[in-house]
Amino acid sequence: MASASPLPLRIANEIRELIRSGRLPLGAHLGTQQLADQFGVSRSPIREALQLLADERVLQRQANRGFFVRSSRTAASRAAGGNAGMPERSSAYRQFADDWLDDRIGDEVTEQFLRDRYRLTKAQVTDLLMRAVREGWVERKPGYGWRLLPVAKTPEAFEQIYRFRMLIEPAAMLEPSFRIDRGALAEQRRIQEEMLTSGAAGMPAERVVLNGSLFHEEIIRMAGNPYFLRALEQANRMRRLLEYRAKVDRQRLRSQCTEHLQIVTLLEKGDVIEASYFMRRHLSGALARKSPRVRGAKGQSETRV
Repeated sequence: MASASPLPLRIANEIRELIRSGRLPLGAHLGTQQLADQFGVSRSPIREALQLLADERVLQRQANRGFFVRSSRTAASRAAGGNAGMPERSSAYRQFADDWLDDRIGDEVTEQFLRDRYRLTKAQVTDLLMRAVREGWVERKPGYGWRLLPVAKTPEAFEQIYRFRMLIEPAAMLEPSFRIDRGALAEQRRIQEEMLTSGAAGMPAERVVLNGSLFHEEIIRMAGNPYFLRALEQANRMRRLLEYRAKVDRQRLRSQCTEHLQIVTLLEKGDVIEASYFMRRHLSGALARKSPRVRGAKGQSETRV
């Protein structure tokens, strides 16, 4: 299964939050056009997001009727992002990711190994692996077993990813094929202003990282070159696990959102050259404050998002 693209993934996360908070009750019908209007997007990413949630068994698809929130506590627990009866901080997925990041398991595993190590059912192992596949750090081996893919597990790799981004993201904005998408800019302005206004209070680190990744991927998408976009998506997947378990520095998050909004403003004015320069400066600052090498730790909790 290919990993989800940024916009459907973000919409799926928003729908999970609506279910978790009770604003979408168990058994509720999810209308594609209504959601498209609500999120200000076309129906295509909505359909992708709904299918993603159906694959996770958060939603149920009924023939000729559409998608419904599953009428079970298990579905509500899945929407909350954890296993039933298990707090998020000790979820099997977190343990699996931490074991991989800290080299406590090898780079090839079997489903039976995961069932035994994390005391999971067959269905729970399937859910765990499908989430890891979507987030880009696990793939099925030909024949039997699963392979864990390289991620930013060392300070050197983490810095290399950011230095790579400092090269491709500003450069992509100067490509002759770069076209400003005002609809995408408006959506990113909405997301960043919402985070800035709320201070992202209580927002999980996963969502903070996903929103940040989405911003940069939507900007580079405007270059009209799929190779730029694919390279950035891969780089973001490789750093995502390390940043997921970082502490969110709320004060620094305000600076990040403010800088994102400055880039949006420059592009809305058509000042692409200045926006490109600002993007490089923004990424350079992010590297300086996020680098585990600078923090003096290998992926420890001192790292700040």
